[in-house]
Amino acid sequence: MKENLVIGFIIIFVVYNAITFLVYGYDKRCAIKNKRRVSEKQLITMAFCFGGLGGFLGMQIFRHKTKHLKFQILIPVFLLIQIIISVILAIYV
Repeated sequence: MKENLVIGFIIIFVVYNAITFLVYGYDKRCAIKNKRRVSEKQLITMAFCFGGLGGFLGMQIFRHKTKHLKFQILIPVFLLIQIIISVILAIYV
């Protein structure tokens, strides 16, 4: 039972972070093409809701939102908090 819970969490984590990463890439593409954008609030919310890794990688790989102070601070903080929570869950679940 415990293994199924951990596997399920990992699958959800990977899929959600992949979606977050792709949304950051999509927003960067829209910025380049002068099209309608994803709101900063939405990008930050996705990173906050366990998409920190996808948001951080999206910022680095797509070079997107890297000059915005709130992204420079919040996304790594969200990622760190999510890593800590994941480690705690791995130990105690």
